[in-house]
Amino acid sequence: MRLPCEVSVVSRLLPSAGLRGPGRAARALLSLGRPSGGPAAAGNGGGGVWLLVSTARDRPGTKYQLKENIEQLFTRFVEDGKATIRLKEPAVDVCLSKANASLLKTFLSAVKLANSGTHEEALPLSALVPPKASEVEKPKTRMAITSRKEYPLTRNFPHSLEHLQASYCRLTRVDVRMLSLRSLRKLDLSHNCIKKLPATIGDLACLQELNLHNNHLEAFSAALCGSTLRKSLRSLDLGQNRLKALPAQFCQLQGLTHLRLDDNELVRLPFWIGRLRQLRSFSAARNRLPFLPEDFAKLSLENLDLFGNPFEQPRPLAPDVQLRIPLTLFECSARAVVDLRIPYGRHALPSHLCDDLDVAKTCPCGRACLTCFIQITVTMNLHSVAHTVVLVDNMGGTEAPTLRYFCSLTCYSQFLDRHLQGVR
Repeated sequence: MRLPCEVSVVSRLLPSAGLRGPGRAARALLSLGRPSGGPAAAGNGGGGVWLLVSTARDRPGTKYQLKENIEQLFTRFVEDGKATIRLKEPAVDVCLSKANASLLKTFLSAVKLANSGTHEEALPLSALVPPKASEVEKPKTRMAITSRKEYPLTRNFPHSLEHLQASYCRLTRVDVRMLSLRSLRKLDLSHNCIKKLPATIGDLACLQELNLHNNHLEAFSAALCGSTLRKSLRSLDLGQNRLKALPAQFCQLQGLTHLRLDDNELVRLPFWIGRLRQLRSFSAARNRLPFLPEDFAKLSLENLDLFGNPFEQPRPLAPDVQLRIPLTLFECSARAVVDLRIPYGRHALPSHLCDDLDVAKTCPCGRACLTCFIQITVTMNLHSVAHTVVLVDNMGGTEAPTLRYFCSLTCYSQFLDRHLQGVR
């Protein structure tokens, strides 16, 4: 039986001699077994099961007899992969950490049996031989691949990877082997030919940074927005792809602090983009945005870049009237559901109705409107939402048009009166 973990062997006699113990724990492999040369080969004679602690510096390792030699086992933090084996002779504590909790429990159960000397024949013992160098080396956490030639075709990625870069590899899809890297925190797949993201990429619960710059993506799945990424993802780069729109559910990624959408074909931004409360850096330069959503004004950014978009001239006096008088039964009931905050879901309503309710517009009076409304565009100074603003055009402008909706002619008339008074 073997257990990979980090180990620190601390002598309990050192403090009494005025000495300090070893510092940081080292990567090690623990083995339970019997010495191949019999008890005498263990050093001090005696039978039973022995514990071998091997590290990268000392691969032959140090052996400790276990039969009736364990003073105490400390297992309070075993769920965190930590435990301590206190031996009688020599007087040392074998401190284990960063072990797989399930394997650690099994290993400690075997250690208890070895200490009692009962049922030793049932223990899955290993040969007490020096491990391979790869078994005691520190797990690899970073890997950078920057060409097709370097890309591993026949071997798996190390499961301990936290940062993985695979750029300029001409990948047309996300390698399924990457989706099993449960410790992955940063994934850089920039400068490839990926057309679609698998929904299972949302199972990477630790993923904080995702770089998909310069690929062939045409859509960002709504399923990804509802996955574990909505809590873990901090930085997302979708620049230089072929995106025309992002799903309304995109704003469920509320952990985002950095978002890049440069050089796409976006004609609109997510309706509820203002819900990205943690967003601090946003870039959507060189797209096809004619205006910004009304919710954009709720952002609080440090850096903003919207250069090179064909923004329309604001037209507060040229409304797009979509009102129906009297209001349709659907509009009345939908407004009531939103205004009264009546709970709804796909278990009770058709999915298309839920989608409509999810993007209900809000009038300045506070009331909702869905399909019956008056729409205009008004000017917003981008410095009201960002500390640093890249000019939106070559004329030095820092203003952009935003949408605004009104639920009735009365609300629009009140806005019009205030607007005309401000012009005077």
